[in-house]
Amino acid sequence: MSLTTSISQTQAWLESLRPKTLPLAVSAVVTGSALAVWTGHFKWPVALLALLTAAILQILSNLANDYGDVAKGSDTEKRIGPMRGMQKDLITAKQMKTALTITVLFACLSGIALITVACNSPNDIIGFLVLGLLAIVAAITYTVGTRPYGYIGLGDISVLIFFGWLSVIGTYYLQANTFSLSTVLPATACGLLSTAVLNINNLRDIETDQQNGKNTLAVRLGGKKARYYHAALLISAMICLVSFTLLYLNSGFSWLFLLSFPLLLKHMLQVLRDPTPEGMRPKLVQMVKVALLTNILFSIGLVLN
Repeated sequence: MSLTTSISQTQAWLESLRPKTLPLAVSAVVTGSALAVWTGHFKWPVALLALLTAAILQILSNLANDYGDVAKGSDTEKRIGPMRGMQKDLITAKQMKTALTITVLFACLSGIALITVACNSPNDIIGFLVLGLLAIVAAITYTVGTRPYGYIGLGDISVLIFFGWLSVIGTYYLQANTFSLSTVLPATACGLLSTAVLNINNLRDIETDQQNGKNTLAVRLGGKKARYYHAALLISAMICLVSFTLLYLNSGFSWLFLLSFPLLLKHMLQVLRDPTPEGMRPKLVQMVKVALLTNILFSIGLVLN
C-alpha cells in the first residue's frame, strides 16, 4: 500500500467516525453530571465512564449511518453533505462491518464498566443493561436493516429520547442513584437541541433523501414546515431552560445560558429565511456549535450555583 493510499484511508476513516459530532454527544452527559454537582451527588469515575460510553455510541451510530445509507443508495454524488469513506470506495462493506463489530464490543465493555461502578441494586443493573442494549440497537438500526426507523421519519423522536431524556437523566441517576423530577426540563432542552441538529442535517439532504426513499421527518413535512418545526424546537428548548431556572435556581450565574440565546435566535431566523438545501450546509455546523455552547453555559451556571 502506498503512503498516499494509507493517508487517504486514514482520512476516510476519520470522515466516517465524524469526530466533530462527539462534543454534542457528550454534552448531554456533561449536563447530567452538572445536575449531579448541583445536588451534591457528583462522582468522577461515573461521569468519565458515561462520557466514554456516550462517545463510543456516537461513533457506532456514525459508522452504522454510513454503512446503511450507502447500502440503500441514499448517499450519492448528488448529496450536498460531505462524501464519506464508503462513498469514495476507500472503505469496503466488509471493513465497515468489522469496524461496527469492534465498536459494539467497545460499547459493551464501556457500558458494563459504567454499570459495575455506578449501580448498587440488581434492579438498576438489569435496567441499565437493557437501556444500554437498546442504545446499541438504536444506533445501528437508524439506517441499517430491512426497515430502518430513520427512513420512516422516527429519527427525531429517537434523538430526543437518547440524546435528551436517557442521556441526561440516566447520567444523573447513575451518580445520584435516584430519579429527580428537576432533571426532566434540562434533559428535554438538551434533546430538543440535538433534534434541531438532526433536522438541519435532514433539511440539507431533503431533495436527495426524497429521491432515494429516505422519508425523514423533514421530507414528510416539506421544506417550509420543516423550517417552522426547527424554530419550534429551538423555542421549546429555550423555554425549558428558562422554566427550570425560574423553578429551581436563585443565582445570577444560573442565567449564563442566556448568552447563547441571541445566537440561537439568529440561527433560527437564518433558517427560516433560507429556503435552499445548499444554505443548510453551513447552518449545520452553526447549529452544532450553538447547541454545545448552550449546554455548556447551562452546566457552568449549575456548577456555580
